[in-house]
Amino acid sequence: MDLKSYLVEKRETIDNALKAYFEDSEKGPSRDLFRAMKYSLFAGGKRLRPILCIAGAEAVGGDGGKVLPVACALELIHTYSLIHDDLPLMDDDDLRRGVPTNHKVFGEALALLAGDGLLTEAFRIMSSDGIVQHMAPATALQVINIIATAAGCAGMVAGQVADIQSEGKEADLELVEFIHRHKTGALISASVKCGAMIGGGDMEALSAIALYGDNIGLAFQISDDLLDLEGDPGVMGKEPGSDQKKGKVTYPGVLGADEARCIQEKLVRDAVTALDVFDYRADPLREIAWYIIKRKK
Repeated sequence: MDLKSYLVEKRETIDNALKAYFEDSEKGPSRDLFRAMKYSLFAGGKRLRPILCIAGAEAVGGDGGKVLPVACALELIHTYSLIHDDLPLMDDDDLRRGVPTNHKVFGEALALLAGDGLLTEAFRIMSSDGIVQHMAPATALQVINIIATAAGCAGMVAGQVADIQSEGKEADLELVEFIHRHKTGALISASVKCGAMIGGGDMEALSAIALYGDNIGLAFQISDDLLDLEGDPGVMGKEPGSDQKKGKVTYPGVLGADEARCIQEKLVRDAVTALDVFDYRADPLREIAWYIIKRKK
């Protein structure tokens, strides 16, 4: 399949849906809040998580269009996490995707609140009346629970805390895997699993999709580690080497770049093997898994 065309098509669909949610939002006293939210939301992200959600639904024979509200909510959660991650009290980054970070443009207070706004808006979208038109109420509740768990203190937030507390300290493989699986992998895994749930996947399909998601979630963060070590700043939109400067715990830092690549490749192979129970409709998921290794930003 032509993965590039698939990603472009799905990204356009997601962008149009996101724009519709924020249409006419820059009015009244809260206009600056929405400007800050939209600044980061439309700063050129890959839309990987919502695309995985759509691809998960398609893999089990579902309609990718029916998962759009949840797919958009996942992108809002991801964007909130990036805004907060860039703040001075955390990673203190000046650039994100080649442009100044949110707090550099809007100030720290508004950036913090923009992240809060995106997170809570995501759950408003997922709990709105219209969403149950595409799934049973029990499924909607389960999807919200899975995403909340992945984003919260048992998932992304836990990984962020461990990441911050381990800076500058010697770490072992167990700790780096915990950080990566929680900070990055949890929401990626939830994205594809929730798509398959909404698409009507049975228990066998959901089990295979969950294994796929767990593997590519970790592989994706290892890619980030490797790109920070040796990526092209012109392509990435930021200077490499920030992890080492901050004393971040990474796979290359613990094992070396070559061993990190070996682990990453095994994760991707295991992810693709997990999809053997699916037919051609899972080809986008297969290609996305290999794209994770090849990506340059």
